Amino acid sequence: MINLEVPKKAKALVNQARQAATEVFRPISRKYDRAEHAYPSELDMLAALLDGLNTSGEGGAGAAGVRRGDDDKGGNRNGGNLLTVLGTIELCWGDVALLLSMPRQGLGNAAIASVANDEQLARFGKLWAAMAITEPDCGSDSAAITTTATKDGDDYVLNGEKIFVTSGERADAVVVWATLDRTQGRAAIKSFVVEKGTPGFEVVRLEHKLGIRASDTAVLRFDNCRVPAQNLLGTPDIDTKKGFAGVMQTFDNTRPLVAAMAIGVARAALEETRGLLAEAGVEVDYDKPVNAQHAAAATFLRLEADYEAAYLLTLESAWMADNRKPNSLEASMAKAKAGRTVVDVTLRCVELAGTLGYTEDSLLEKWARDAKILDIFEGTQQIQQLIVARKLLGKSSKDLK
Repeated sequence: MINLEVPKKAKALVNQARQAATEVFRPISRKYDRAEHAYPSELDMLAALLDGLNTSGEGGAGAAGVRRGDDDKGGNRNGGNLLTVLGTIELCWGDVALLLSMPRQGLGNAAIASVANDEQLARFGKLWAAMAITEPDCGSDSAAITTTATKDGDDYVLNGEKIFVTSGERADAVVVWATLDRTQGRAAIKSFVVEKGTPGFEVVRLEHKLGIRASDTAVLRFDNCRVPAQNLLGTPDIDTKKGFAGVMQTFDNTRPLVAAMAIGVARAALEETRGLLAEAGVEVDYDKPVNAQHAAAATFLRLEADYEAAYLLTLESAWMADNRKPNSLEASMAKAKAGRTVVDVTLRCVELAGTLGYTEDSLLEKWARDAKILDIFEGTQQIQQLIVARKLLGKSSKDLK
């Protein structure tokens, strides 16, 4: 059974994350939204602090992984995944783009933590790793990847192009998804760690975006890029029975993290709007029925209820990962609910705030722009609903498209 209170062991981490969000992220949030592609140098000291927390064994300060092979000593646990989700919520209450800009906290780091062997963890654990999945002709359908990895002696040769790679220019390395054999379908898709400076690896351009402008989003090209065979994460064997499961394990971890980002942004918008409503004389009364309150208060209560549902789904999916329970369904449910909720919450908060919501006098308009990507990356809303439907109905990807 899940205790809905924040675990005692997490309270210090949550307080530290809230302090960093308040004192570091919020004051520079608007500055780097306007200065797109400029690196937020203020984050370097904070990143060093988070590295220290991870090294000390406190956990929850960086990208965590679902280590399915870890020993299970029994009993319920609140481990690294739940701590990371709670920390992510607090930091994204400050600014989601700045969190995405943090060194060594990339989604590629979560992929390495999830599927790398012990030797690879030792080699790549301290790198800042981006994640490269999406291609020009392959959006939400990760199984349709066309980037190839051809074995040549002790190397793999990568050819292809990746788009919308978060931290693609700034990161030390990129976790690239590529297929070993296109005739074998999704079972042949593997992930490779490609370090910056590798011949044949080129950053083509940076994108100009609607939101999360402080975070660089790059287009990458791989032209006969030779990568050592030991940089393939996991096993090189093509197991058609296991299919896509090995690679999808990464999503079981990263989707709750993206859901947590959405929770943080939604909570920021709700708190700001509650204050603006109070200044306007609109009271949100939790002891009165909705239909007996001001229309703005009724709308606020509905938004807050959606937020609470998304929050609890996100905590559940992370708790399941910590306790070695299959969480693919719950991870997709959390991502779908949180992604849709943050978009709805931020846009409605802009409306409730009136003129203040649409100007740069408040961060509400920025949060509304930032929110949309949280409903798109790591699998769009539609893809998450498709995954949930397959799981609930017992259908395969061939049966339900």
